Amino acid sequence: MPLDIPQVFKVHVFACFQQRPPGHPRGSCQTAGGGPLWDRLSAKIEGLGNPEISMTATGCLGFCRAGPLMVVYPAGIWYRPQTTDDIDEIVKSHFVEGNPVERLIIVPQL
Repeated sequence: MPLDIPQVFKVHVFACFQQRPPGHPRGSCQTAGGGPLWDRLSAKIEGLGNPEISMTATGCLGFCRAGPLMVVYPAGIWYRPQTTDDIDEIVKSHFVEGNPVERLIIVPQL
């Protein structure tokens, strides 16, 4: 029987803040440049002033070599942004207008 649990957020972003030392065999999203991207993402979300859009900092999401990574729920869409312009596009297109940014979507491989 499915649970009838109300959805808290329209958009809930989980961004990997994992930091491993340079040269670590698994790499990490922070080492791959996630810091400035997540700063931008946080500022953009805060600037929207919409309590239905939230961001949570996480540890490793499990696909370190693909980083920096974020996953957006409830859709379960994984993004690999590379620039602050990518962040701006994701926020505007996906979070505000409801249109995922296909060119930035990745499918993580186990």
